[in-house]
Amino acid sequence: MGRAGREAIENNLPRIRSEMALDFVTINGENATGGRGLSSKHAEGLLKAGVDSITLGDHAFDQSDMIQFIEREPRIVRPINFAKDAPGKGYQIFEISRGRKILVVQVLGQVFMKRAYEDPFGKIDAILKKYPLKGQIDAIIVDIHCEATSEKMAMGHWCDGRVSLCVGTHTHVPTADAMILEKGTAYLSDAGMCGDYNSIIGMNKVEPLNRFVSGMVKGRFVPAVGEATLSGTYVEIDNQTGLANRIELFRSGGLLSQTEL
Repeated sequence: MGRAGREAIENNLPRIRSEMALDFVTINGENATGGRGLSSKHAEGLLKAGVDSITLGDHAFDQSDMIQFIEREPRIVRPINFAKDAPGKGYQIFEISRGRKILVVQVLGQVFMKRAYEDPFGKIDAILKKYPLKGQIDAIIVDIHCEATSEKMAMGHWCDGRVSLCVGTHTHVPTADAMILEKGTAYLSDAGMCGDYNSIIGMNKVEPLNRFVSGMVKGRFVPAVGEATLSGTYVEIDNQTGLANRIELFRSGGLLSQTEL
């Protein structure tokens, strides 16, 4: 979320990757540029820092240069049901060490969203039938980007046993429900924001508070720039089954690091 989140990733991810011996790192970057969208310059900075893939969201193309950049940068994944003619792809397959392949797919929910996106369950089902877990794919990550926790949970259970991890994004607040579902899929309703939590979902508090209290617009939303907390989830995946052995919340720096997990 904004400059605070970008800089926290760029300054800390190389160390975190080394300390935790991470094989693959994916982030949601749709609010990384001024809180709305992702520019090509900022995408390059995040990828250079050691990010393996970046998912977007409903603000996928708020930064107009992403329309062309995504066509030549396969590590960026836009929602699979964003629009029929949207540039880029809604899923990508990545190869890591020892020839292992990871499928990353993102889908937008429908409940409380501003646009009527295509059926997310049908879109995900088609991809999972085309690329079944442990067919030619060793791990699958599904990013369900939507407002309603009920819809995120429904997607988790829809994917259970068919993907390694189903994780929610979009609402900026980390949830405490990290679990391994009945058939072996790791699940978390929202990975949370990488940004300044002394804010209102990443924005400087002044204008959001003004709008809630007065109902009037006095200025524009501006991302908060204090010390960021890196929020996310850590998952260990079984090499034989592609399902999860372990899932944990991850927090580093800023306000949220003061609480115990």
